[in-house]
Amino acid sequence: MNNIFSFKTLAAFALCALLAMAASPVWAQQDAADAQAASDDSVSAAMPAGERGANLVVGTKAAPPFVVENEAGEFSGISIQLWEAVAERLGVEFSYAPSDLSGLFTGLGDGTLDLSVAALTVTAPREANIDFSYPFYSTGLAIAVPSTGSAVWATISRFFSWQFFTALAALTLVLLGVGVAIWFFERRSNAEEFGGTTAQGLGSGFWWAAVTMTTVGYGDKAPKTLGGKLIGLVWMFAAIIIISSFTAAIATSLTVDRLASGINGVQDLGNARVVTVEGSAAADSLRDRGIAFSTRTELEEGLADLADERVDAVVYDAPLLNFRVLNEYAGTLEVLPSVFDRQDYAFALPQGSDLREPINRAILEYLASDAWRDTLTEYLGKQP
Repeated sequence: MNNIFSFKTLAAFALCALLAMAASPVWAQQDAADAQAASDDSVSAAMPAGERGANLVVGTKAAPPFVVENEAGEFSGISIQLWEAVAERLGVEFSYAPSDLSGLFTGLGDGTLDLSVAALTVTAPREANIDFSYPFYSTGLAIAVPSTGSAVWATISRFFSWQFFTALAALTLVLLGVGVAIWFFERRSNAEEFGGTTAQGLGSGFWWAAVTMTTVGYGDKAPKTLGGKLIGLVWMFAAIIIISSFTAAIATSLTVDRLASGINGVQDLGNARVVTVEGSAAADSLRDRGIAFSTRTELEEGLADLADERVDAVVYDAPLLNFRVLNEYAGTLEVLPSVFDRQDYAFALPQGSDLREPINRAILEYLASDAWRDTLTEYLGKQP
């Protein structure tokens, strides 16, 4: 009887253990789901009661790759994907309001915007008037310059430029003029060397002018008349000046090319024609460093001037410069690898906004996700 009771007891215990083992994965999954739901609820609960489900007006501005606007006026990009993920977590509705850089900040102050989402740099002067969210991306300022390409090809290409051919044509006309003068005096008295048909005589005069100028002087032709010798004397001294000037012009041209592309960092901007975007953090940085610069309303305007060699360098946020140059000016412009002055990107909010705390929580949660890393890889390439 005792053996039967013991057997039944053991069987009951074994059955309970098997049921518990089978149920544990279900309980674990339910716990994970409950934890995620609790996390989402905590973020949503942190929203002010009046803001839950509200239709927020979000200012933005095209700044690839952080804000990319297509032909239909739809927005995408790093900042946009982050904000839309945050808005989903907070359970808020919103609409985008395109603006310029200045309007993204003034709109927060006058109440026309609830939030600004773009490539906005956190700076002390801006923080004095508005609030920023937790920074979601850190970078620095970079410098775009004309692409140097191959140094050998750059040197060779100078000899195929319009300026070089213009100088060569002018020199040819001078040689022809001297050749005509020497032929005029020598064609009769020195017909053996400068005679023949008019074409032959002018050819001989041109040849004599060229070899005399270059100091080669083969000796196959020489003036014999007084007029010819006087021309020869004047031409020899004039040729020294012409050759020296021509050599100096070529050397200067090549040197200027090297100097123009010799910007290797911020320390080389002092004597360069520098451009940046009006009202940007880059403008503040250049001003603080005492570097003279001019401004353009949009980055594209500055890069167009750089491509046309109207300026020497464009200074702006590194990821924005890299994206523009890679997609629109590959082979024409290049961005120097070194960066300076750290720049932190964040969302901008009105001073004292109740949205700041729940937005910060949602940002921190999303930055730890694989989706954020995938977004950075999609727009910026492989991340370190």
